[in-house]
Amino acid sequence: MNVSISSTMNFAPIALFVYNRPWHTEQTLKSLAANKLATESDLYIFTDGAKGTIDTSAVNKVSQLILKTEGFKSVTIIKSEKNKGLANSIIDGVTLLLEKNEYVIVFEDDLLSSTYTLQYFNEALLKYGTDEKVMHIGAYMYNLKDNKLAETFFYRAVTSWGWATWKRAWKHFEPDINKLISQFDDVKIRNFTVDATASYWKQINHFKKGKNDSWAVRWYASYFLQGGIALNPSKSLIENIGQDGSGIHSGVSDIFKVNIHPLPITFFPNKIIENEAAVESIKYFFKHHKGNLLQRAIRLAKQQ
Repeated sequence: MNVSISSTMNFAPIALFVYNRPWHTEQTLKSLAANKLATESDLYIFTDGAKGTIDTSAVNKVSQLILKTEGFKSVTIIKSEKNKGLANSIIDGVTLLLEKNEYVIVFEDDLLSSTYTLQYFNEALLKYGTDEKVMHIGAYMYNLKDNKLAETFFYRAVTSWGWATWKRAWKHFEPDINKLISQFDDVKIRNFTVDATASYWKQINHFKKGKNDSWAVRWYASYFLQGGIALNPSKSLIENIGQDGSGIHSGVSDIFKVNIHPLPITFFPNKIIENEAAVESIKYFFKHHKGNLLQRAIRLAKQQ
């Protein structure tokens, strides 16, 4: 069904997290500003501090670039004088915005979006606002083989390249890895890893050992343990342009390369239940990219 959003509704604030990639940040901002609802949306840009002299120049370039941001209802810049890292930046920024708002849309500095991505987020936030089970909205989707999937579907796991959530859901975020691990048993671990096809439990253990600093896998574990589920598009509304070796922990990869779906989303499921066909299609993707995917997922987790 199509969800009608009123021009008088409070559109979700957008949190954009930037650091030391001026070109990627510029492309992300241009793409975001081209969205249909950009001029009606408040943008909050969270810029992380430099780690040291090695990245001071790049961080300063980003800081100068974002001062010129326009095309939004308002632009607010929140600058950290010290380096927090991506995970702490996102956790702190999302928490801050949800103290005064019921929902938030989250972008990082290497994401291109469809002109209808903000519309998709706001319609989904409105439709599922009171459905406690729906806790996450993703806008990125893998290049799936199944062309018969509905425009959007429910699926258990997180996608973190362009996402949204509600205050009611984020209150369940648990950053303490030991508290999360203590709530899992073998059955939950298998479900959490999408029938042992995905590397999420490895990411959990790597975080515990200090091998990554992932906010995303902790967020997924948090809402998974609450019985939560995520809405996703079957064709991606986001393209990640950071898989070019420019990220601190990222290598060059085209595994997650997609073509952005250019049309507005017109269907949102009424039944809050995981789509079995979508799960099978995603499992197929995982299995047929297993070697490269695991290596890539571990690198991705280090930046999240």
